[in-house]
Amino acid sequence: MLNLIAAPVVLVVGLVLSHGFRAKGKKTLASLLTSFGTLLCVGLLAMSCIQTVPTGHTGVLTTFGKVEDTTLDSGVHFVLPWQQVVKMDNRVQKQTAELSCFSADIQEVNLTYTINYQIKKSDAQNIYRNIGVAYYETVIQPCITESVKVVTARYSAEQLVGKRNDLAAAIEDDLSEKLLNYNIELVSTSIENMDFTNTFTEAVEAKQVAQQNKLRAETEASQKVIEANAAAEVRKVNADAEAYELLKKAEAEAEANRKISESLTRELINYTYAQTWDGQLPTVMAGENGSSMVPILDVNQLLPEQGGQEKQED
Repeated sequence: MLNLIAAPVVLVVGLVLSHGFRAKGKKTLASLLTSFGTLLCVGLLAMSCIQTVPTGHTGVLTTFGKVEDTTLDSGVHFVLPWQQVVKMDNRVQKQTAELSCFSADIQEVNLTYTINYQIKKSDAQNIYRNIGVAYYETVIQPCITESVKVVTARYSAEQLVGKRNDLAAAIEDDLSEKLLNYNIELVSTSIENMDFTNTFTEAVEAKQVAQQNKLRAETEASQKVIEANAAAEVRKVNADAEAYELLKKAEAEAEANRKISESLTRELINYTYAQTWDGQLPTVMAGENGSSMVPILDVNQLLPEQGGQEKQED
């Protein structure tokens, strides 16, 4: 556009100079200056007709400020001197906003919110016609502020800490719907930072410490219960094993006694007693109703049968 304005100015200056030199009789120099001025104007005019659209951009063509129906792709284009090309960026762009919000329980929170957005080539013309080049400041920034503050107010401060991913997803859904009304595509978003007041941060830390202590105490109590149950189980197993051993021992003794009882005879008992007798007669005598005293034990029964017969014969 500057070239388009400069060309007539240079042409007028060249004509004035040439006229002045002609008046002084210097026709040759005037002709040279006229030719030079004409060539310079033609060159500047030609340069103003050549426009370049960078890669990743869409050229919106305007004629005296009016938006034309056609758009220009990236590359070199020839336009009329009174036409202008506005370059609209179609690449993914990034912006970060620092916002101060309030939670549902009136706790102040400062958010650092970043978005990546993009405008399509097919929508570049409408965006320039309806919004202009500064569409971030005009549309996107106010939508970010509204979405972040409105969605944040749905959560308590404690929920903001524990449900950060849910908060980010809710903000992105709300913001994406708003920007689609302006033909702007929301590519991705992120909550890069979230700060609370010192008082709330200290309260949260104290609560977390208390929860950790409670969890530790519950874990220790559970461990003690498990250990006590294990010890009781061991004692039960040992008691069962001991009872089983006692039962087996009692059964073995009972079986041995049974076999011994079955093998005992009167002759075996007398013989065993005789083998252990020291030869002393019993000193305790017994009688009944004034009868003569007789020994409780009949020694003759303990003597061998042969000896008894010889004594009887004597």
